[in-house]
Amino acid sequence: MRIERVPDAADPRLADYRDLTDVALRRVREPADGLYIAESAKVIARALRAGHRPRSVLVQEKWLDEVAMLVGETDAPLYVTTAETAERLTGYTVHRGALAAMHRPPLPAVAEVLAGARTVMILEDIVDHTNVGAAFRAAAGLGADAVLVTERCADPLYRRSVRVSMGTVFQVPWTRLPAWPEASGLLRAADVHLAALALAEDAVALDVFAASRPERVALLLGAEGDGLSRAALGAADTVVTIPMAGGVDSLNVASASAVALWALTRPPR
Repeated sequence: MRIERVPDAADPRLADYRDLTDVALRRVREPADGLYIAESAKVIARALRAGHRPRSVLVQEKWLDEVAMLVGETDAPLYVTTAETAERLTGYTVHRGALAAMHRPPLPAVAEVLAGARTVMILEDIVDHTNVGAAFRAAAGLGADAVLVTERCADPLYRRSVRVSMGTVFQVPWTRLPAWPEASGLLRAADVHLAALALAEDAVALDVFAASRPERVALLLGAEGDGLSRAALGAADTVVTIPMAGGVDSLNVASASAVALWALTRPPR
């Protein structure tokens, strides 16, 4: 581990951390360089435990000892700077004191992620990084075995997704799902029942579905507003709905994922 003090936000060594609030820039840079940003010591620790490798770590002086111990004997440089320089560099206040530019691991095949999975969550075209992170946290906390995200879904390894998930994106196996109907073919090949969470006249109430759930289930959730695509609904084996009260027709997608996963994973009475 090399500790290097870098006082200047314009220093080229810090290029991976520059202007993190610019989503368009990150979308261009991250796939090209194969990087994502992990924020806070807790998230960095979970990434390291998952076997991910840091390219570099950026830390403020007062957190240096803690983060240096965490990173250990890596060959990645540990850049030390001030809170003011970190804010000028990233475009926001780095409250948690540490950022790491991590190498992106290659995504596994869908069949590999589904192997042995009993309860799976699928996120279709959810563009809000906060919702993606919260859904991953629900998946990790409520016992989902895997997560699949569609090609147009927001990046689970984007900084905000990772932060909101509290690093649980590193705990749950996940990968990208191809477009329908290829995706439904992969699920059928793995003998996974596709349950779409949506409003429909013929939908089955969640508690009824959960009481006699198939052995292997993939819970399919769509973006707020647009909901699931017609192709996704057409591929579903069952349409499931969460019964609501108080004139409310649906929940936020992250909340809905938590409610549905709890119902599907709790022991039968």
